[in-house]
Amino acid sequence: MKTSFFRWALALALAVPLATLAQKPPIYSWDNLPKIIQPSFKKDTLNIQKLGAKPDGVTLNTQVINKAIEVMSKKGGGVVLVPKGIWLTGPIELKSNVNLHIQKSAIVLFTNDKSQYALVEGSYEGKKAARNQSPISAVGVENIAITGKGIIDGNGDVWRAVNKSQLTEGQWKEKLASGGVVKADGKTWYPSEQFLKASVEGKSMLLTDGKKPSDFAEMKDFLRPNLVVLTQCKKVLLEGITFQNSPAWCLHPLMTENLTIRNVVVKNPEYAQNGDGMDIESCKNFLVEGCTLDVGDDAICIKSGKDEEGRKRGMPTENGIIRNNVVYNGHGGFVVGSEMSGGARNIFVYDCTFMGTDKGLRFKSVRGRGGIVENIYAKNIYMKDIAQEAIFFDMYYFVKFATDSPRDERPIVNEGTPIFRNMKFENIVCHGAKKGIFVRGLPEMPIQNITVENATLQTELGAELIDASAITCKNVTLLAEKTEPMILIDNSQKVTLDNIIVSKDAKKFFTITGNRTKEIKVLKTKLEQAQEKVEWKEGASASVLSIMP
Repeated sequence: MKTSFFRWALALALAVPLATLAQKPPIYSWDNLPKIIQPSFKKDTLNIQKLGAKPDGVTLNTQVINKAIEVMSKKGGGVVLVPKGIWLTGPIELKSNVNLHIQKSAIVLFTNDKSQYALVEGSYEGKKAARNQSPISAVGVENIAITGKGIIDGNGDVWRAVNKSQLTEGQWKEKLASGGVVKADGKTWYPSEQFLKASVEGKSMLLTDGKKPSDFAEMKDFLRPNLVVLTQCKKVLLEGITFQNSPAWCLHPLMTENLTIRNVVVKNPEYAQNGDGMDIESCKNFLVEGCTLDVGDDAICIKSGKDEEGRKRGMPTENGIIRNNVVYNGHGGFVVGSEMSGGARNIFVYDCTFMGTDKGLRFKSVRGRGGIVENIYAKNIYMKDIAQEAIFFDMYYFVKFATDSPRDERPIVNEGTPIFRNMKFENIVCHGAKKGIFVRGLPEMPIQNITVENATLQTELGAELIDASAITCKNVTLLAEKTEPMILIDNSQKVTLDNIIVSKDAKKFFTITGNRTKEIKVLKTKLEQAQEKVEWKEGASASVLSIMP
């Protein structure tokens, strides 16, 4: 008996450390990418026409489509089939174990009758807010999908305001003829007087001080919904569909786990206010592959909540793969921020093409936001005709909204200090941009440990490093039109430049400024490529520069 007890005790003692080790999160790398679990479905299929749906673009099919989804879910799951035709509908709610399959030549068109969209508790930039119900939504469900070759159209133009300067003369005349109201200065069109009033008065949609969604009825028209919102879901697949014309953000998975977005097209007009392509917020284990985006704001964007509310949620967006995607118009091709207060980590971006975006790889935040963004890796990124920066970090991003809470913007390190660190970008080619590399951290918290390796950047301006630390550029070719200087280093430390090639007949290689600049190391690089090697300014000392063969 005693022997048996000791064997049991020994086994338990050995088992506890093993169990503890098993709970440690994996260390991800290019050789060990995150694993994403895919949903699966029964083959049982229910055609919405069998329940009375009509593809005439006139009949409102909301109840029929939702009934079909509910019936299939209660039966244990299967496929709800939307055949070819134009299917007018109000909000659709997805249920567990159902694949909503939209065939080629089918258009799911959401009604412009805003009374069909109830006021609900939603999210706006990471904060609880009153919103109109999303055209497609799901909360707390598992094993769901939207698949097929059809089109989902959010009818966004009836929801959005637009500036005259964003439209052609013909488009502006069409907008005026459609109804709505125009601001007194004649420069902005609004869908309604209610929208104009809420916008001009800067009204907040946040659910604070015990407010309920119904308390916002007088500004309902202003509370534009995101097209697809999937909240706290597991095992989600969006595949093959064209999602277009969203009232605000297009695809918004929120606090969702095991998410796959594959071979979808996301389209919004260039003038679409907040017309983001996909905003992946506080999600874990996700894959975005083979997608094409042409949108009015950020294209593929990583978020995790805003300011104190995001930090309290404490859910980073993590363990992601983004590959084989093409982005045309958009404020950024791949973007992190600015609402990233819960953090982001372990994200791998590769084999992507950005054509005509405002920025390529875009990272943005501001004092008071907080959050740690780390372990972001990108390779084989090809960019053409980028309007601004190819690689961009800025900790001074600021757009003031009525929904903003007070932030601690003192230049001290505290919980509101954003941290961006530990990233590597390799095999980067850019043919046309305003600037190749722009990195601007905070004096109290520099951008840290960023490597750019094997890059060729044909741009107007070369590189600027401001309040940055442990930045390495290796095998980088900067072919800039304006070469005075090729590289600006301002109050930055531990910068390594290894085998840098610059424009032929460049006027100036470096401008090095700031009395906090130190430990600048140059390897295998001929500063003689430029007519002037180094310009020293604003307290920078020549002793900080080491040049090695």
